[in-house]
Amino acid sequence: MSTTTDHVHHGSHLGRILVIAFHAFTQLVRMKVFYFLAVFALIAIASNFFDLPQHEGPEAVGVNVLRSIKSWSLGTMTLFSVVLSIVATALLLPKDVEDRTLYTILAKPVPRIDYLAGKLLGVLLLVFVSLALMDVLMTVVLQIRSTMVLEQQLAMAQSLGWPPDAIESLRAETALHGPSWSLQGAVFAVFLRASIMASLALLISTFSSSTLFTTIISFLIYFIGHFQADARDAYLQAGQAGEGVFARLAALVISLVMPDFQNFNVIDAVIEGQAMPLLILGKLTLIGLYYALFFTIASWFVFAEKEF
Repeated sequence: MSTTTDHVHHGSHLGRILVIAFHAFTQLVRMKVFYFLAVFALIAIASNFFDLPQHEGPEAVGVNVLRSIKSWSLGTMTLFSVVLSIVATALLLPKDVEDRTLYTILAKPVPRIDYLAGKLLGVLLLVFVSLALMDVLMTVVLQIRSTMVLEQQLAMAQSLGWPPDAIESLRAETALHGPSWSLQGAVFAVFLRASIMASLALLISTFSSSTLFTTIISFLIYFIGHFQADARDAYLQAGQAGEGVFARLAALVISLVMPDFQNFNVIDAVIEGQAMPLLILGKLTLIGLYYALFFTIASWFVFAEKEF
């Protein structure tokens, strides 16, 4: 550990952050979190061969299979990334205190913002690598099945004597549900949501000495974030009678502090075969960056006052 802390002491802020991030990444890899990738592989492969009963015409069967593959895969990615980002972040600070690694690093001295930023970056690196591996597997499975579905659909259409324009329309419809840049944008949106949760868990862990408490509160806020917009709208409507200005200011403050995860529901449209506009992806990126920076800076203010 002395080699790591020596490297942390010397160099620029960015250099220290990267050293701490790499150490956090290796810490988490040793916890064997990549075992979950085997479960994801089984789900992705199973979704390739498992056909649900269909109640629509034969031309819709293949599209539904492709939609199911995307839905299962993105749903598993979301679950894995959120759980990993929260639990991994909640474990890091208490583990460093237990191993006395934190005392060694801060005694160098290393700026506490560098330490926090490095730990967060290490978690995000692990989440990014995990999602990238899942994305590759999903894309390969989806490409194989898209080819199979397209061949079956074209054979069916030709046997039924469909006109060329109808066949071309069927080909285009099937292609919409295959691998696409919008699907990659959806995976990136999953990563952005996990980044917000990792930075939030980092903030909670700075004033909590319990990993369990940090994990529970983080998940609670995550679920609240899915209903934040509805609660805000109801509050604004209730305040229109006489406290309109105050209600709107309060709602603004809440939205600045509490993430609204309904913004990430655009992933559902990608599953249905719709394109994700670059403007929407840019908006999600700005949202992710804002909350990650906000929670990290808030963590720094709390962490700076702690005695070690």
